[in-house]
Amino acid sequence: MSKILVVDDEKLIVKGIKFSLMQDGMDVVVAYDGEEALKLAATENVDLILLDVMLPKIDGLKVCSEIREFSNVPIIMVTAKGEDIDKIMGLELGADDYITKPFNILELKARIKAILRRSVKSVPEEKKSDKILSLRGLSLDTGSRRCFVDGKEVNLTAKEFDLLLLLMKNAGTVYSRDSLLSELWGVDKLSGEQKREQRRAVDVHVRRLREKIEKTPSEPEYIHTRWGVGYYLQ
Repeated sequence: MSKILVVDDEKLIVKGIKFSLMQDGMDVVVAYDGEEALKLAATENVDLILLDVMLPKIDGLKVCSEIREFSNVPIIMVTAKGEDIDKIMGLELGADDYITKPFNILELKARIKAILRRSVKSVPEEKKSDKILSLRGLSLDTGSRRCFVDGKEVNLTAKEFDLLLLLMKNAGTVYSRDSLLSELWGVDKLSGEQKREQRRAVDVHVRRLREKIEKTPSEPEYIHTRWGVGYYLQ
């Protein structure tokens, strides 16, 4: 059973989300302010956090940043409509995805399930020899979901790990931003504005990943851009 931490100061919204997720067999813990969210994130073994930006005591962006100091648990930020800066800041601070209020509960659950499908608890047991992917000093342990560059561990968020894993498994294949949205976010049917926002999210994740694994991010050794087409692993 997946455990979800829902963080929002609007109790009616929390109640509705909790009921809907529990209907799908998920365990749900809730927090109504930033301080409580940090305590639960540190003490509860949650599989995903749904985190509102606007919170009492400590805002969601700071909560996200502090959680990333001790955990790579997947985080979906909930932002207000039109607040593009919050969306980008959330991704910069390590969030895996975002959704804008007001949202459709079915879309939210689709986003949550897409991330959970790729979480460590959903990874099937593989042969020992199949768990390590290596390329020129870059290694991924798919069993423990750890990343190493020249023997040194690099902390990746869940979405960054999934992105790198997909590119490594399919080295040489060029993925457009739309195909990455479909593969990793489970996003297919979006309006024009929503798709533009999500494409920007892909770009932010790629840039953050380059900053973590490339010696010189502006001259990448691993993740390359084919202009006008998409991203691929050399």
